Amino acid sequence: MAAAVSPTSVESAPRIMKLVAECSRSRARAGELRLPHGPVATPVFMPVGTQATMKGITAEQLDALGCRICLGNTYHLGLRPGPELIQKAHGLHGFMNWPHNLLTDSGGFQMVSLVSLSEVTEEGVRFRSPYDGDESLLSPEKSVEIQNALGSDIIMQLDDVVSSTVTGPRVEEAMYRSIRWLDRCIAAHQRPDKQNLFAIIQGGLDEDLRATCLEEMTKRDVPGFAIGGLSGGESKGQFWRMVALSTSRLPKDKPRYLMGVGYATDLVVCVALGCDMFDCVFPTRTARFGSALVPTGNLQLKKKQYEKDFRPIDPECACPTCQKHSRAFLHALLHSDNTAALHHLTVHNIAYQLRLMSAVRASIVEKRFPDFVQDFMGTMYGDPTLCPAWATEALASLSHSVYLTGSREWEPLTPDSSKRIETPRE
Repeated sequence: MAAAVSPTSVESAPRIMKLVAECSRSRARAGELRLPHGPVATPVFMPVGTQATMKGITAEQLDALGCRICLGNTYHLGLRPGPELIQKAHGLHGFMNWPHNLLTDSGGFQMVSLVSLSEVTEEGVRFRSPYDGDESLLSPEKSVEIQNALGSDIIMQLDDVVSSTVTGPRVEEAMYRSIRWLDRCIAAHQRPDKQNLFAIIQGGLDEDLRATCLEEMTKRDVPGFAIGGLSGGESKGQFWRMVALSTSRLPKDKPRYLMGVGYATDLVVCVALGCDMFDCVFPTRTARFGSALVPTGNLQLKKKQYEKDFRPIDPECACPTCQKHSRAFLHALLHSDNTAALHHLTVHNIAYQLRLMSAVRASIVEKRFPDFVQDFMGTMYGDPTLCPAWATEALASLSHSVYLTGSREWEPLTPDSSKRIETPRE
């Protein structure tokens, strides 16, 4: 297939990434995003608020936890309440009373999540609304128009998204179409001086397709790049290799956003691979199942062992939940189906993610990131030699077989031990 149309650029695309520090034994870097609603320290985890709010936590609480950027969903906000109403409220910031930065996705992910309700053509994606069944066309131009109305600080191109488990010609078709749609998004963007348009790298699990997409899209002078089409069911070995390939070919002076990643181990390893920004519904969704994130993995607080446990979720955590409530109290709320429990757990889980990323950043700035990784893996899995095989391989790839563990190498996992520790300890 022929290459996409001639590259275009966002006129005077701003340089929004300031590098503060880099790790000499990996691709990890600490930086600062200079955005319209204030600076954002990176690496950063961005909570997901699909419809102008996070489930189980208020904007005020999110602010108090130190969050400085979160997400909104273009497809869902475009349907309800609609860009016209949000624009009257002075944009999404005013509508949800959020004083900090916002990133809106393009609606492309709904091609996967709502696959039974969508049809993709060169023109765009035709959806049947999950609310009332009405049909609508989301084109690259329409996606940008909605995001311009929402007023988010970072907007995403509409890309042709296929599941990471899909193979064959459809993956190549989607990759080339994403390049063409990027050019249409650039042309349609009406507020490049106030909103930063990011491109999204596609290509599935095919190295050649990813490389082609990287070569073409990096010709466009956009403010940042996202790595898309992963975390959809592929193996972890395939996952990290596509991340590493992407970061090795993305511009050093622009932010790298790995979409849909939120597990703690994934965050730490992918920072080592060179990613700056992450988002995922995991911390809020797992809270709704009674699961609290802790440095050793998670606590399933519905379990009977917590019935008389008067310790906080995490004694080292300064969040309001840990400062005021015990495991026993949360256990009791969960067993009475009291939704306050889900609220308290959501606050804690978001705080955990933000604190983790802050600690990662500090270790890079202080030039002790390899030691941080060793300590993190040791805490999470009981011993750094027991971290998952894929993570060991990913870290080893960065330093010529010298693992990121201080003065000694980690021993490789055996097949049996790999099975035992694939899930973090409780």
